[in-house]
Amino acid sequence: MTDGIVIIPTYNEIENIETIIRAVCSLHKPFDVLIVDDNSPDHTADKVIALQNEFQDRLFLEKRNKKAGLGTAYVHGFQWALARQYQFVFEMDADFSHNPADLEKLYQACHFGEADV
Repeated sequence: MTDGIVIIPTYNEIENIETIIRAVCSLHKPFDVLIVDDNSPDHTADKVIALQNEFQDRLFLEKRNKKAGLGTAYVHGFQWALARQYQFVFEMDADFSHNPADLEKLYQACHFGEADV
């Protein structure tokens, strides 16, 4: 377990999920990744399960029973991360609207800088 986790909510992200996971896991600073999937009919969760073999102990999946919205997916992820005592919790979308390379900058600002949120 690392001290930081990236929460990525998904719904029908089969086209992006492997690429975003690989992008986050290839960063110099190691981050754990939690995918919160809202039972995607395109089988996004199945792809995550397959990738868990490669990214053991770094890639986690919470599969919810139905589409319940982005906000509740993040809340679910925050609760999951806090229960496991992660010191730093980051959020990003699976569609690359957030640049994974920025995670290291955010981590630096929170860990070594004066930012607390």
